[in-house]
Amino acid sequence: MSKLKIISWNVNGIRAILKKDFIKDIKLLNPNILCIQETKATKSQVDINMKSLGYNYEYWNSAEKKGYSGTAIFSKIKPINVIYGLNIKEHDNEGRVITLEFEKFFLTTVYTPNSKRELERLNYRYEKWDKDFLSFIKNLEQKKPVIFCGDLNVAHKEIDLKNPISNKTTKTKPGNAGFTDKERQSFNNILNEGFLDTFRYLYPKTTKYSWWSYMFNSRTKNIGWRIDYICISKSLKNNLIDAKIHNDIYGSDHCPVEIEINFE
Repeated sequence: MSKLKIISWNVNGIRAILKKDFIKDIKLLNPNILCIQETKATKSQVDINMKSLGYNYEYWNSAEKKGYSGTAIFSKIKPINVIYGLNIKEHDNEGRVITLEFEKFFLTTVYTPNSKRELERLNYRYEKWDKDFLSFIKNLEQKKPVIFCGDLNVAHKEIDLKNPISNKTTKTKPGNAGFTDKERQSFNNILNEGFLDTFRYLYPKTTKYSWWSYMFNSRTKNIGWRIDYICISKSLKNNLIDAKIHNDIYGSDHCPVEIEINFE
């Protein structure tokens, strides 16, 4: 294992995206490891043969609620170990986390809970989920470096969404899900604990988005948000080769995000 390409993609329903160009796109992108979020299915419900593309190892974590949430990882490299969830019952019924352990690092895919339109899950997310997830990856990091990726459902800075002013927290309104002060602070907490946002680290002034609403012709107009991330332990900083956002690839309301990283 030397140079690795890791891709993360919220597919917004794997059964739906398989009817589009998903297989063709994965052949083109050709990652060593593919992490997907929002599968909205169990493995038994999906007719997919990733082994034909070289992904001999696949792992699914589906929500108890049918057609909801869920994550999966397809890997060409055999992991040492697999961990499902955070080992916290309150969080683990929605299939939001899978971790693979490799020789030199842990890889975690995560689908962070959306705070929802009326912010009904914001307190759960800020007070519980975000803290427990950060604690989980910090515990992993005590053993070896961590790469984590997925839909974190937050645009960290104003550069990370098209319309920051109308979405941010003010004295008169709490802000919109994905750009509230609390969600952004949780992401600050991740960075303050020694993780790097790979795309923003390499491209501090580049405006690129990874999610667009299906409404108002948002993708055509590029009215988007950058809410999909690949983050790494700072100890891997010198291993990082590149980070990309593939906003030319369709099929979902999200696009794939990628890193190349060297473990020679």
